Amino acid sequence: MRQRRQFPRASRLLRVTGIAAIVALGLAACAGGGTGTSSSDGDGGTLVIGIESEADVLDPQVAGGWVTWRVNRQMYEPLVMEDLSVPSEDAAIPALKPGLAESWEISEDGLSYTFHIREGVEFHDGTPLDAAAVEYNIRRMWDADSEQYSAKAAGQTAFVWSSVADVTTTDDMTVVVTMSTPFSPFLRILAQGGNGSTAIISPTALEKYGNDAIADHPSGTGPFKFDERIRGERISLVRNDDYWGDVPVLDGVVFRPLPDASARTSALRSGDVDIIAVPSPDSVEGLVADGFQLSDGAPPHVWYLSFNMNDEYTSNKLVRQAINLAIDREGMATDLLKDTVNPAYDVQAPANDAYVKREDVYARDVDKAKELLAEAGYPDGFETTLMTSVDGSGQIIPVPMAEYIQQNLAEVGITAKIDSMEWISYLGSWAQGMPEGTGMAQMSWGMTTPYWLYIATSSNLIAPNGPNVGGYSNPELDAVMAQAIQSPSEEAAVEYWKQANDIVTEDAVLAPIVNDKAPYILAPNVKGFVSASEEWYDLTSVSLD
Repeated sequence: MRQRRQFPRASRLLRVTGIAAIVALGLAACAGGGTGTSSSDGDGGTLVIGIESEADVLDPQVAGGWVTWRVNRQMYEPLVMEDLSVPSEDAAIPALKPGLAESWEISEDGLSYTFHIREGVEFHDGTPLDAAAVEYNIRRMWDADSEQYSAKAAGQTAFVWSSVADVTTTDDMTVVVTMSTPFSPFLRILAQGGNGSTAIISPTALEKYGNDAIADHPSGTGPFKFDERIRGERISLVRNDDYWGDVPVLDGVVFRPLPDASARTSALRSGDVDIIAVPSPDSVEGLVADGFQLSDGAPPHVWYLSFNMNDEYTSNKLVRQAINLAIDREGMATDLLKDTVNPAYDVQAPANDAYVKREDVYARDVDKAKELLAEAGYPDGFETTLMTSVDGSGQIIPVPMAEYIQQNLAEVGITAKIDSMEWISYLGSWAQGMPEGTGMAQMSWGMTTPYWLYIATSSNLIAPNGPNVGGYSNPELDAVMAQAIQSPSEEAAVEYWKQANDIVTEDAVLAPIVNDKAPYILAPNVKGFVSASEEWYDLTSVSLD
């Protein structure tokens, strides 16, 4: 009989001080308790989460955005995972742990990864996990000559397989991935999600439904199984009682897309949902005072601008430097976002080892910005367009933030028109690269591996064939990042990544704005939710009183 492990509740969930703490304790019993209720047999009930936008497709290898990976991760699993049971203050970078591979070995030359597939695991459709299933999935994402190849999956996960030369099965439960050159971030990249994931799908389901329809019939190995999706209303999951790991406490989870922040708050207060993502910054203090729980952390998040290297104005480094100096990151973090974020002072997020704080180039200096614009030949400024979404995962409150930047730029003579669209539509448009007349495009991203910088700036990944949407190309940067990727030791790799940071910073390739703390607000009866140093979460330990 499977044993259910009870995780300790994160000690940091209820974060109130002074009078607010007294008020919170007094009101905890009467604040909205959500729709989930514990069953008499000890089950955890159904948790309802108000999410910040509609989700993408339920195909983890194809879907974009963290908001969708937070759903898909409950149903699907990769070979290697991150331990999300530890709060971010106790683990700045989550430790890697076995997923569908119970163990692995790396050859001394770094060219061969041998994965031992976990035995006794079944997909949600009842078919067994084995080495052939893993190879099938890898070829779907990598091998253009295979029958199961999906161009969409390959496009979203290209950065994972860029160094792979071959994949073979040596027995029923062993897969060997061979590299053409060493690829030091490989294990950490396998655990990532957001711009595609390497999570494993049932080959039987893929054969039955095909690449396009598999998203309507999800079949993974995760702790929750697909139940129903009504677009714009909900995605419902139910507990997988045959899960190979610790069976979830909850009976199920419902994700409700509520793009409007005030609607999410109202739903929490009325008890229609138990957790909300991305609360309005103005609402957090009042919600905590009324007995709701605040859970936040330090995920690998950067809300940033990519500059269009083909644009008349932003192709000029002096202009890009001026824009960076014109932006008031501290003011945005404090005044607009009420300290739910931190100002960003590096192109990398603090939650990876290559982070280097650079206030010298990212602290506001309006006079210097004006000098640089004059030196660039634009003493009276110019007009341009800034692309952004209106909602989405990690996007915080993107339009007010873009408007804040718009006001900052106006002070140095730059008139920025804001072009905004809904999240899923924005992802598609953003991935094509910036159109003529658009100088900047906003995105929120980051990873627990500094390899993220390669994804965002490599010459090999220029949009529309990759996520380098600004079209930046620098052979010197590419060479340094190649040394980092191929380094035999993590310590050497980090030093190369720091050099790469310096190149990107000095060339003003990006404009990092803020690092999100990823706040969630929880009803008082939600137990066991942990904000780890990541942009997604593990729900197996969560329950409802």
